[in-house]
Amino acid sequence: MANHLFFPLLVPLLSAVLATLVGQRRVIARSIALAAVLFDLGYSIWLLFAVGATGRMVTQADDFAAPFGISLVADGLSAIMLTLTSIMMLVTVLYSFSTVSPYRERYYYYPLLLLLLFGCGGAFLTGDLFNLYVWFEVLLVASFGLITLGGERGQLEGGLKYVVLNLMGSTSFLIGAGLLYGVAGTLNMAHLAERLGTLQQPGIVTAVAGFFLFAYSSKAGLVPVFFWLPTSYHTPTVAVSALFSGLLTKVGIYALYRVFGTVFQRELERYGTLILVIAALTMVIGVMGAMAQVNVRRILSFHIISQVGYMIMGLGLVGVAGLAAGILYMVHHIVVKTALFMIGGTAEYLAGTGELKQMGGMARREPILAGLWLLASFSLAGLPPLSGFFGKLGLIQVGLDQGQWLMVGVAAVVSLFTLFSMLKIWNEVFWKRANVDQTAMPRASALLIAPSALLVALSIAIGFGASPVLRYSRYSAEQVFNTQSLVQDVCGPAGCDAVTSTANNQ
Repeated sequence: MANHLFFPLLVPLLSAVLATLVGQRRVIARSIALAAVLFDLGYSIWLLFAVGATGRMVTQADDFAAPFGISLVADGLSAIMLTLTSIMMLVTVLYSFSTVSPYRERYYYYPLLLLLLFGCGGAFLTGDLFNLYVWFEVLLVASFGLITLGGERGQLEGGLKYVVLNLMGSTSFLIGAGLLYGVAGTLNMAHLAERLGTLQQPGIVTAVAGFFLFAYSSKAGLVPVFFWLPTSYHTPTVAVSALFSGLLTKVGIYALYRVFGTVFQRELERYGTLILVIAALTMVIGVMGAMAQVNVRRILSFHIISQVGYMIMGLGLVGVAGLAAGILYMVHHIVVKTALFMIGGTAEYLAGTGELKQMGGMARREPILAGLWLLASFSLAGLPPLSGFFGKLGLIQVGLDQGQWLMVGVAAVVSLFTLFSMLKIWNEVFWKRANVDQTAMPRASALLIAPSALLVALSIAIGFGASPVLRYSRYSAEQVFNTQSLVQDVCGPAGCDAVTSTANNQ
């Protein structure tokens, strides 16, 4: 039993309680949050290498045998997501020290961050569909608190849209889980993979899979259920926007990878073409929306929509190679998109506005910030040798191998439009002369620039180390699709049905 898998859940939860109890003492709350995140990061990095060396790790809550109890399962994909979550939370906490007002910090800002970390850890480690639903709701509660923290009109409007539209996805998730339990009699993912592989009701299962596709698409910001994202992600503080941009929609992508790769493998083949259509529409609509915006964070919010289209393209290509390329692209995007929000948010913080026409001159005043923006923009657009190039190259290669010429063409053209819209921000914010006197404008401190610089450096490192990252991504994709190994690791060599039969006969 790998009981240490409870650490990424217990440490953030207990730390959130402690940070709440200290109340108004900001320095102590900061220290608690930083210590918890550093612990999570160290553990996640260790888990990343341990899973790579020894394979999947499993534990059961209260020693209840699977599939009756609550299973925690860590494989390559889980370890990747836990590590990235810890990195994003670390840079967010550091960035918050310079950008989040004392007023917001006093109203449980750090406990909410830790609660979000707790929810993400549970979502990435659970081996049970109902508990995945529960962890999504934990995420929703924490993220709603962070979006509305401060009580400004724009935040409340954005938060309301965020919650209402996400509840539609949650409702679809719950309906799908109920129907699936009625069909299969279990919600343990390993047990579902075993039973659905032999179930003689493919039509019902295909319909149930549609509920899950809608639910996770709404969480990921895919067409046609993306409306909540651009109306809400630009409303909270810059630190929260950056964290949400890199992380939250990827929890939905992770769920799609996990559930369709493991539970609904046969349905994935049926839905493959539809998923590719959704991917193409998401790419196009997202980038067109970005080109039409005149606010830094709204442009970047629409780019989130566009870029998740590439990730879902990896799933729609149906197979280990496509999923591996999608995982690689997701790793790149989490890092780069968070960096872009922090860099653009820093420029907005210094200028006092995020409207393009009211900004300018930032390259002369903050050349390091401008250089980081260019590098991150080029990575997002997919220029070599940055991480975005290798993520898109992997997807395009798999698409060409499968003869998906139209999908590949859309992906290539959207990359060009992405570069164009990012250069629009470069021209308006950094390159053109300032419209106002900048002498009274504050300067970017080292602590303000350091988090985004760390992420840009990580993007460059992923680009130069693309080969080992792709190998680990492929290893993770193989684990997702290897349901036979999952069943044995979770329920034992005889399988989950054998466990239930033995229990029924006792």
